[in-house]
Amino acid sequence: MDRLDNTIRPYAWGSTTAIPQLLGAEPTGEPQAEMWMGAHPGAPSRTSRGTLVEVIEAGPERELGERAVAKFGPRLPFLLKILAAGAPLSLQVHPDLAQAREGYEDEERRGIPVDAPHRNYKDANHKPELVCAITEFDGLCGFRDPDRAADLLDGLGVDSLKPYVDLLHAHPQDAALREVLTAVLTADREEMAGTVAEATAACTRLGGAYAPYADIAHHYPGDPGVIAAMLLNHVRLQPGEALFLGAGIPHAYLNGLAVEIMANSDNVLRCGLTPKHVDVPELLRIVRFQPSDPGVLRPEASPDGEEVYETPIDEFRLSRYVLPEGGARHDLTRPTPQILLCTAGAVRAGEHELRPGQSVFVPAGETAEVTGSGTLFRATVVA
Repeated sequence: MDRLDNTIRPYAWGSTTAIPQLLGAEPTGEPQAEMWMGAHPGAPSRTSRGTLVEVIEAGPERELGERAVAKFGPRLPFLLKILAAGAPLSLQVHPDLAQAREGYEDEERRGIPVDAPHRNYKDANHKPELVCAITEFDGLCGFRDPDRAADLLDGLGVDSLKPYVDLLHAHPQDAALREVLTAVLTADREEMAGTVAEATAACTRLGGAYAPYADIAHHYPGDPGVIAAMLLNHVRLQPGEALFLGAGIPHAYLNGLAVEIMANSDNVLRCGLTPKHVDVPELLRIVRFQPSDPGVLRPEASPDGEEVYETPIDEFRLSRYVLPEGGARHDLTRPTPQILLCTAGAVRAGEHELRPGQSVFVPAGETAEVTGSGTLFRATVVA
């Protein structure tokens, strides 16, 4: 197995302290938002044999196994991250596989450069993802029941929000949600900025259920995404709890440290809380306008101590081991590729001693015995 040297991405929304604290390092004063583990061409992990991209390209079936290559092709189909949100991420949604292929082919035909700021589809893949809290973690996930969203907006006492409140009480629910989100994102920017300012003042004054939106507005003053965010469920995960974000589900991460795993894609359509491009017509084509429970996931424990986060996705499978002091040795050998990530304590994987934030890549079929005391996340595929 290969110890991984991973890139930390300095996105502006990142915490300045969470990842350094996990790694036992001194903060640099700069935001450290995500640590990437995998073979994404934008920031592949490095090993003693070269980048993980180079290692896999040199022997796909040796590294990934015949079953994974047959199912996903000669590439690692997932990207594992440590995510540290110090400020809200953009409100966003991801396409399904058919939408991603169609959108990518359309933008290729139109000759839009892949790095163009107004390009929506960087690749032809979908991007389902799972986020698992290391610390208490706040996020937005899926639409609220429209009547509940109407009550939340009505409670602000902002006159310019009354038309949205009336629309949300209409039926059917999917049409009501579509109308309101469309109206919010296409409203006159100056008028909407005034509405957001009034709503922000009310959220700050009222606190309680409004406190998350006051914080969002503090980071994105005047952004229509503040009102759009109030249409979504607010979720607070406790350590070990997770959320699965499927295609078409609007979401945003607000604050906290987490492990995140996703299909290896960059396809994001933004709804707000960002200075980046918002393609409203394409967004409205992708969003699923259905109220839903956010569905907090708790891991299913197996007899050998593996705790699995069940999802309907084959490109990734995330589980964890909480290893007690003096516990048994665990054999994690699998016929599929794995990344093992320590987030607490000290865990020995093969010949590698892993401390929090350290990880290894385990080629398919390679012996992977684990001992020690701590928390170990295991990322692999279903093949």
